[in-house]
Amino acid sequence: MALNRLGGTPARTRATRIAVVAICLACSQCTGNTPTTPTGPKTPTGPTTPVPPVTPNPNPLPPPVHAPQTFSGAGDIAICAGGNHEATARLLDSIGGTIFTLGDNAYMEGTERQYRECYNPSWGRFKNRTRPAPGNHEYVTPAATPYYEYFGADARNPETAGLGYYSFDLGAWHIVSLNSEVAAELSSAQGRWLSLDLAANTLPCTLAYWHKPLFSSGPNGDHPHMRPFWRLLYESGAEIVLSGHDHLYERFAPQDADGRFDSGRGIREFIVGTGGVPLYPFRATKPNSEVRLGASHGILRLTLLTNSYDYEFIPVAGARERDSGSGACH
Repeated sequence: MALNRLGGTPARTRATRIAVVAICLACSQCTGNTPTTPTGPKTPTGPTTPVPPVTPNPNPLPPPVHAPQTFSGAGDIAICAGGNHEATARLLDSIGGTIFTLGDNAYMEGTERQYRECYNPSWGRFKNRTRPAPGNHEYVTPAATPYYEYFGADARNPETAGLGYYSFDLGAWHIVSLNSEVAAELSSAQGRWLSLDLAANTLPCTLAYWHKPLFSSGPNGDHPHMRPFWRLLYESGAEIVLSGHDHLYERFAPQDADGRFDSGRGIREFIVGTGGVPLYPFRATKPNSEVRLGASHGILRLTLLTNSYDYEFIPVAGARERDSGSGACH
């Protein structure tokens, strides 16, 4: 029997061709390619139906609405002899939400005993919902160690080497607690951290708080070393700065870091050094100071809304001085 070019008999050759065709069909199924076979002229398929262009939604989803948040507190709080800190603590007993302290929480040196015997029996009952800031009296004791030991993780951010500055979010608000008792230049560790923190924020409203005020009509006056932080906050669109140190209540109109009134982008400062220690008299009134209350201990209650805020200074029982109002986020 003659052999063909495939090297086999005709029967074997047909079997080989069938096997080759089967393999080709299998390969075409694996690859998604269809083997070509003579089919004659192609039948016209007609015009392709155009795909309509994607148009933007004329009614985009509104930004999220955050639940109102209460943020209340004061600075210059507890002194064992003759203080009014228990009276201000009673105000907080009936107010929910988060509590702030503005430094000088336990007089006179912020020792372990003063935190245990003076602060803890009054404001200490809100410890689990308090977000503190340190003051100069905390640092009378080296490194403010009792302050950090008392408040623990709420005052000691591992990312900031335990220097007392940190941030958190509260509803629509980004909140930054800073330390006016350590280096506050933009080139400092705290300044570099603040720059990165504000750059990463995506919430519409911002509030910062620390102990020593940039502007004050009280006897301690202005503290210009905090100006770089105010300027950075201003450039980032912050709304509110809270401070203590002078034992009084003062509210300023919105202003920039150089004390110029700015209704569009300015930051409103509140001094709330009325937590319980003896009060101070006012001195020369500073520009843009709108309200000055010097005869009442009390707390500031802020209601933080999605694009605005309400504020109210609440005095202790028997006192009459009050202040209230509202503001918008930039």
